[in-house]
Order: sequence, then structure tokens, then C-alpha cells
Amino acid sequence: MSVKITDLFSVARKTVVITGGSRGIGEMIARAYVENGAQVILTSRKASDVEGLAAKLGSAATAIPADLSQMSEIDRFAAEVARIAPKVHILFNNAGASWGASIDDFPEIGWDKVMDINVKSVFFLTQRLLPQLEAAATAEDNARVINIGSIDGQHVSPIETYSYAASKAGVLHMTRMMAKNLARRNIAVNAIAPGYFPSKMTAGIADQINNESLSVTPMARWGTAEDMAGVALFLGSKASGYLCGATITADGGYATTA
Repeated sequence: MSVKITDLFSVARKTVVITGGSRGIGEMIARAYVENGAQVILTSRKASDVEGLAAKLGSAATAIPADLSQMSEIDRFAAEVARIAPKVHILFNNAGASWGASIDDFPEIGWDKVMDINVKSVFFLTQRLLPQLEAAATAEDNARVINIGSIDGQHVSPIETYSYAASKAGVLHMTRMMAKNLARRNIAVNAIAPGYFPSKMTAGIADQINNESLSVTPMARWGTAEDMAGVALFLGSKASGYLCGATITADGGYATTA
């Protein structure tokens, strides 16, 4: 049997849907896939952001703005994806939100907003795109659903982001549930649990907390676009063909050792 890295890790000619695809981790993933020959469909709530990135990425990228916290928008987005892409090889459920407040003051809106986008949209968008995922899937090369969790779903954060931590723990377990039930349909479901990757979301974390976290991170640095690209490309390629319900923690060792 011949094993060539160009075949094993290739994502060329695959169609990839990336939610929250206009910045941060979503942008890192989008750029990695476009640079390696894939066609990407990007969505985020703010039209100017996602359309701007798609324009920069060129003809390999299509922007479909949508607010995936709303079921009507999930349905509209899924229908538009189905119209332009009968086959979806890879779905990255990356869109997310956070909310920080003390346990005494945490508001209901801070719970509902985060759960709707971080958990509800992951489940229902995957459900809505199952026909396109199945159309792309083969026993030799499964279609992929890759859910973006967080180390905050694996350890206790020093920040009081209750709904965010609960949502990301939920995403990681939902990944295992989906994996068990979709594997028989040739759809592999796995997750990434990122640590600190510089983005608009993480920019609001206090410098003191950042410095303390960095001081106990074995690799003594934050994540880079290359770090995320490597994991994302691996999970979308044949190289990850025997992974089912797995979570790859990309955090420089912070959550697993600190």
C-alpha cells in the first residue's frame, strides 16, 4: 500500500462550510482551506465582515451572511447552501458568542444568546445540511462535521463566563453523540477545543488573566493561525479517517497540565 502525504492530507476540490467565518478562528480555517484548493462557503452575522473576507479570498470563497442564533436564519442559510452546493464535504460549526458576569448578576439574555448560537445552531445547522453531507460522503472518505468547542468546556476557567463554559462542554459531548449516530452514514464528527488564539472574542480578557495563563502554559505562547490550520486540515482530510467523536485540544498544554 502506497501512502503519500499529498493524498493523505489533501482537501483539494472539497466544499467546506464555515460558520463564524469572517474573523478569528473561522478566518484562520477559511484561509487554510482556500490555500489548499478547497471551495469555502462562509457565514457570519455581519454582512460587511464576511463579504469582505470572501472578496479577499477570491473566487474560491462565497459569503452568505446569516444570524444563526435564529431558526429562520438557519433554514435560510441551509437552503442557500443547498442551492449552490449539492455536496458539502466538511462543515465547521465555529460561530460562537460569550458573556461574562458574576453569578449574582448574570442575566437571562447572557444565557440564551450564548446557548442559541453556541449549541442550538450547531445541532440544527448540522441537521439541515445532512442531505448535502451524505451526498458528499463515501465509505473511503467520510464527510466531516467539525465542531469548535473550547478548553473552557474541559476545565474551570478563571473567568465567570457561565453560559459559555456550559455551552462548550455541551458542544463537546454533543460531538460524541453525533459521532456515534452519524458514523453509519459515512459522516465523521469530531471537535477542536482551542485554547487562547488571539481574536476579537479573546481581546476582552484582562491582561492579568492572560499573563497568568501564559505563565503556566508549557509551550509558553499563544496559538497561531498555522497551529489552527494544521488541526483543521488534518480533521478534514483522509489522515483523520479513523477518528470518531474525538476532541483535539489545541492549547499549548494549558488546560491539560495547569
